[in-house]
Amino acid sequence: MNQGPVRVLVVDDSALMRKLIPQMLETDSSIQVVGTAMDGQFCLKKIEELRPNVITLDLEMPGMNGIDTLKEIMRRQPIPVIVFSSHSTEGASVTMKALGLGAFDFLTKPKDTASHMAETAAELTAKVKAAAECKLKPRPMPGIIPRPEKREVVSAATVPSKVVAIGISTGGPQALEYLLAQLPGDFPACILVVQHMPEGFTEMFARRLDETCALRVKEAQSGDLLQAGRVLICPGSRHLKVKRMPLGDIAILTDDPRVNGHRPSADVLLKSVAEEFRTQAIGLLMTGMGDDGAEGLGAIKKSGGVTIAQSEDSCVVFGMPKAAIERGYASRVVSLDVLSSTLQAVCGRNNSGEVGGNGKAMHAVS
Repeated sequence: MNQGPVRVLVVDDSALMRKLIPQMLETDSSIQVVGTAMDGQFCLKKIEELRPNVITLDLEMPGMNGIDTLKEIMRRQPIPVIVFSSHSTEGASVTMKALGLGAFDFLTKPKDTASHMAETAAELTAKVKAAAECKLKPRPMPGIIPRPEKREVVSAATVPSKVVAIGISTGGPQALEYLLAQLPGDFPACILVVQHMPEGFTEMFARRLDETCALRVKEAQSGDLLQAGRVLICPGSRHLKVKRMPLGDIAILTDDPRVNGHRPSADVLLKSVAEEFRTQAIGLLMTGMGDDGAEGLGAIKKSGGVTIAQSEDSCVVFGMPKAAIERGYASRVVSLDVLSSTLQAVCGRNNSGEVGGNGKAMHAVS
């Protein structure tokens, strides 16, 4: 843990933002803005002089842009970086790239700063404090394996053996990309994902995941069938539920109020999967801030399903899994590098690629 206030360097080419961001952060007495920089070159100099614990980084800057700056920070001496980006399609694309390069998390700049100042300040300070506590070390996430070609789905095989509901937040994009890349195209379960991410980013995130794994990944739409080998990503600003129907089980999107401060909320998804699928439900909470999903995991455990939490050593932030473990809701605590084999086992797929009836996880710990 850090001694004293969290030292933050604010990097943004806008003079207004270089004034506003420190004002937002210093509403919290445990944060100290030690300096600002107007571009990447100034940022790298200020890092040497000021030794910040956390950096907030704009991506669209003249001269040395945010992506090049981030690459250089990670090459020299990794420091947790929170990307503070514009809310646009182009902004989403560059932000996803930044997360892939090792940025800790991101926050979108509100279109109307004045009316969203307090909300943005609260979210930014929470992310800065979480970043200061994170273990920024190489995690057990070797490079993404070359993906096999996606298989054409045979209609008889599309009914999933299980439904896997995943709740994930900070550190999620890289962890999820790693996990899905390890799963085979004939994975017998359907996977539903709530990743805390704003509207406009989840579609791009789903496309990126689809390109890096053998499973079929898409942003969820109401009426999407739950199929084996299919991954549905909940859209930002919606909730994802499931419904069993005579002609096939489907995903349903709702605009219900936020839960635990989130929409999408992992609790909403996990509780719905518990209610509809009971013993066929598998709940998994991965890296992320807060406790969203903990009660949902409890609901799956109570319904007779399998509950899994990612282990502390492999999480960027051990918030969501920790909350579930402390409440006694996680029946297995599993490191990221063996999550794929654990899921294959509990979904009835053994290591030889054969689909069986009642697989059991072989890599559960504590």
